[in-house]
Amino acid sequence: MTIAVGDKIPSGNFKVMGKDGPEDLSTDAVFAGKKVVLFAVPGAFTPGCSMTHLPGYVVNADKIKARGVDTIACMAVNDAFVMSSWGKDQNADEILMLADGNGEFTRSIGMEMDASGFGMGTRCKRLAMIVEDGKVTHLAVEPPGGIVESAAEAILEKL
Repeated sequence: MTIAVGDKIPSGNFKVMGKDGPEDLSTDAVFAGKKVVLFAVPGAFTPGCSMTHLPGYVVNADKIKARGVDTIACMAVNDAFVMSSWGKDQNADEILMLADGNGEFTRSIGMEMDASGFGMGTRCKRLAMIVEDGKVTHLAVEPPGGIVESAAEAILEKL
């Protein structure tokens, strides 16, 4: 099943970097009772993700939050160590960096893609969604190579 507007976010866990190492963070903790912008990238430290996608959200974080967004979250099929390091490298202090290391959340929303041609295995498609109290109210999935509909500027227009 591919997630769509009107669907509830499936239950599961992400990993985030805590004080003493990786910790679980449930989807309920991220989405329940909140307005969240979640964007997903194929991989931390990859060119499009590091030069365009994440920086757009870093620069526009205040504008996004000013529109009633409680949390801006970036998710990738990477481990918590990588996501934490990438967030620090990108000065993404206002972004919740979510690791979906085994791709379980990605599969649960039907957004997996085969990046084995690049030596990256199964990854998440590039996307952005607006989630209100656990329900998807906007979803933008990019075609391969695209960073338009899921960019921070495009999401700002939808808020």
